[in-house]
Amino acid sequence: MERDSSSSDEDDDRQNLIEQNDTKHHYSPPATQNQHQPPSTFDISVYDFHSGAIRRRFHRFLHNKRCLFAILLPLLILILFFSTDLRHLFSFSFSSSDLRFDSLSSRDRMRESELQALYLLKQQQLGLFTLWNHTHTLPLPHSNSNSTSTSNYSQSDLNLAVLNQISLNKQIQQILLSPHRTGSFSQGSEPIDVSDPRFGFDTCAKVGQKNKNERRTIEWKPKPNKYLFAICLSGQMSNHLICLEKHMFFAALLNRVLVIPSPKFDYQYDRVLDFDHINKCLGRKVIISFEDLLEAKKSHLHIDRLFCYFSLPQPCYLDEEHIKKLKSLGVSTGKPEPIWKEDIRNPNKRTVQDVESKFSSDEDVIAIGDVFYADLEQDWVMQPGGPIAHQCKTLIEPSRLIMLTAQRFVQTFLGKNFVALHFRRHGFLKFCNAKTHSCFFPIPQAANCITRVVEKASAPVIYLSTDAAESETSLLQSLVVLNGKAVPLVKRPSRNSAEKWDALLYRHGLEGDSQVEAMLDKTICAMSSVFIGAPGSTFTEDILRLRKDWGSASMCDEYLCQGEEPNFIADNE
Repeated sequence: MERDSSSSDEDDDRQNLIEQNDTKHHYSPPATQNQHQPPSTFDISVYDFHSGAIRRRFHRFLHNKRCLFAILLPLLILILFFSTDLRHLFSFSFSSSDLRFDSLSSRDRMRESELQALYLLKQQQLGLFTLWNHTHTLPLPHSNSNSTSTSNYSQSDLNLAVLNQISLNKQIQQILLSPHRTGSFSQGSEPIDVSDPRFGFDTCAKVGQKNKNERRTIEWKPKPNKYLFAICLSGQMSNHLICLEKHMFFAALLNRVLVIPSPKFDYQYDRVLDFDHINKCLGRKVIISFEDLLEAKKSHLHIDRLFCYFSLPQPCYLDEEHIKKLKSLGVSTGKPEPIWKEDIRNPNKRTVQDVESKFSSDEDVIAIGDVFYADLEQDWVMQPGGPIAHQCKTLIEPSRLIMLTAQRFVQTFLGKNFVALHFRRHGFLKFCNAKTHSCFFPIPQAANCITRVVEKASAPVIYLSTDAAESETSLLQSLVVLNGKAVPLVKRPSRNSAEKWDALLYRHGLEGDSQVEAMLDKTICAMSSVFIGAPGSTFTEDILRLRKDWGSASMCDEYLCQGEEPNFIADNE
């Protein structure tokens, strides 16, 4: 509308100028009373103007449109410049109020961005201080220092912390730049994805395994009719499995077949382990059952030499009650023979040469007592796959029925990506508080530690293996919250005929067996993406062994609240 008004004014100005000149062109002087009076100056000008030559030249000039346009155009521009607000003249869609609003909005956006950036800078400062506190004691790269770092950060934790700071810095940059961009303002900015292949870093990547050819192993080639009678008495099933694994190492060093104890003297191992699997992995018969040996000896089984690896607190860690049990099974023994002074409370580091020199014998059947606490070639024993050469991932693993049942449970309730938690509570309070650093954490503190691991693993669910009371697990469930949502804690449900994941155990009569259920829990935990264990628990240690041997161990695996101490510890009795 403003443009139309300006055009109308321009036309009026041009029309007025033309009309005035046309009037002068038809001018006729008025009659005067004295025709003979001398003309004034003005009259002379008029007379000259109306003289023929001048009148003809000016008439042609007025009709020269090009010249007229050349004279009028600058005049029009000057008039418009001084009489018109050019902002209004060339403003097609924005009024002055629009411009003021836009300027105000821009200022507000810049202020908002600056405040957000300031907040994130403070967060970054706190994060960098935390990183500094955890890493400033680390030795410098290529340092020759042999001092042990007090830092609780692993290399993967350090990598993740640095990448998180890079991501935060990118967010700050984007927030500060956003008001200066055209288009709509996006308050949020995508953080750096630390799992991006460009970084070559997977937060919870699987732990790499040694090549089989790089493992330090020993061949297990037993001599005919030479046996090592396994005796495992300390603790519960997990302790006994560790004891059996060490017995296998002793049997390999001494070239003997390992005899599995009778279920009347020990656990019924064949319900949870597959001994045929072990024999197949080595391509020969290296393990037999107690019943097989008893049959071969015509029910007159005698332990020819009872060597004792441990002498304290009692020889062979074998009390009178268990000696009587052996006799009731038709097993007779000689007198226990302590080989050296060895206390289970402070075991010495022993070598292969020590064992071969002290326990070698030509006797058919020997025993060395409980070896759960033996400290023998830990570098060999703890490597993935163990110290014995074989063709499998691991020798001691759950039976096929338990493995299949665990897989079906995972497929039913958990899926591929889940965190497993061994939350030991029953009897653990007194056990942990007796240690130099207690390992029994208040549930709110434990929940914070668990949530941090779940966030790193990006897992939607947690499998809970626990002996805790419902009051404790309910509180734990209410506190494990990530991004405003509770992370479900899944436990194995009671038997339900409508569910078929445990049908194999039911059909084979294994349902309700406490040792089978414990091994099933271990197997599920060993299949998890990330595992959180209970420090000081052999149940946890056996899970870690399986994960290490199966190749399922993760860089995010850890003990509960690793590197922390309980924020409250009760007094001792």
